[in-house]
Amino acid sequence: MSTPSDSKPRQANGEANSEASPTLPLMTPRLRAGAAAPTQAANAERAATATTAGTPGASHSLAMPVPDVANAARINALSTMEHVVELADSVVHIADQLHERILEEIACYQDRIMPDSQKAVMHTLMDDELLLRQRAQALYAEATTYVIHGLDQPQRHLMALTAAAAEQIRHIGVIAETTGLVGEILSLVGGIATGRLSQVEAALESIKLHHTALKALKPAPQVKS
Repeated sequence: MSTPSDSKPRQANGEANSEASPTLPLMTPRLRAGAAAPTQAANAERAATATTAGTPGASHSLAMPVPDVANAARINALSTMEHVVELADSVVHIADQLHERILEEIACYQDRIMPDSQKAVMHTLMDDELLLRQRAQALYAEATTYVIHGLDQPQRHLMALTAAAAEQIRHIGVIAETTGLVGEILSLVGGIATGRLSQVEAALESIKLHHTALKALKPAPQVKS
């Protein structure tokens, strides 16, 4: 049978546990991005409450409307940490598709000597693959600082554009045709890393142009000799 003295320590412990801040596990950039959205919403709600409380006779229904930060972030590409991490995922996928296309091209020359001009293209693309992976890792590591405001296009358009680029790189018939597209993707990520909005916008326009030009080309299947 418990006594009042027995229940007090338990109550104290319960209060301490409820007041103590939980220890968060080490989180990846993607998990941190997911945790940031509820925090922004909570801050907006507290700001609205504080504004109402400071006005005599005011009620919650009369509070000034708070800008929908989360909705604006969904509209503008790269405007949140989560958007930057999403782009990093896409850049990794592009590097993977480029790697597969390089291996496919090499397999076509198993019994033949690759021309020097083709070797130069392959070396360039292999270097580009490495750069894509390095810059994707930089996006993951610095996602909070690589957020861009003012890019006037939805995130879904950016992701559709990079997904189309990955598809074209993987299935293009003449591998040398991908060098310009890959170069513009590197320019896009470089502009994000340096915070140059004009470079980001220019790279996106160039990627669209390359996409249109490559789309007009009929992919030629690689035949092993």
